[in-house]
Parts: sequence; C-alpha cells; structure tokens
Amino acid sequence: QVQLVESGGGLVQPGESLRLSCAASGIIFRVYAMAWYRQAPGKQRELVATITSGGTTNYVDSVKGRFTISRDNSKHTVDLRMNSLQPDDTAVYYCNAHLNRNYWGQGTQVTVSS
Repeated sequence: QVQLVESGGGLVQPGESLRLSCAASGIIFRVYAMAWYRQAPGKQRELVATITSGGTTNYVDSVKGRFTISRDNSKHTVDLRMNSLQPDDTAVYYCNAHLNRNYWGQGTQVTVSS
C-alpha cells in the first residue's frame, strides 16, 4: 500500500533551521507531484511548497526565500529545507503525493519557540 513517512521535525529557536524528509513507497514516485502542507492549531491546512514531477517548484509567499523543496527520484524522497524559522512556522507538517488522487503522511511537528 501507499506510505508517506515524514521525519525531521522538532523544537527549534527562532532563526534556526530544520530539514524535513518524506520517504514514499507504494507509488511510482517519479510521476507524482509532491508537496508539503502545514496545519497550525486552530487553522486550516495550508499548502507550503510544491514540486512537480519535472522539478518545478512553487512556494507560499510567507516562506519564499526561506524554504526549499527538493526531491530525489532515485531514493523516493522529498525534502523541505527550512531556514530562518519563526514562531509562525509552528505547525504539523504533512507530506503529500498527488497524481489522480492525494496521499498523505501522518505529519511531523515543528515548533519554533524561544
């Protein structure tokens, strides 16, 4: 079956960096668009970054210049490098795979606090 497993979350101070990783199995990874979403307490799930099967990336305005999404089709992984983290980045981060339907990971918590 399809599995998306996120890792790399944690507690960091403002200004620090984290790298999230998502390992996919059960799909033909190279043809899927991949994305990272996040959901903060009391808020709707928000699209953070996307990367197409061809490698084109897109970001929500609030993370442009700070976050970088990348994929490794040989390892079936998609990463999210997050720099200059701020308290507003605190959320559960979810990996998403999309082709004809959506698949989701279980989420990983990122907390930015001093």
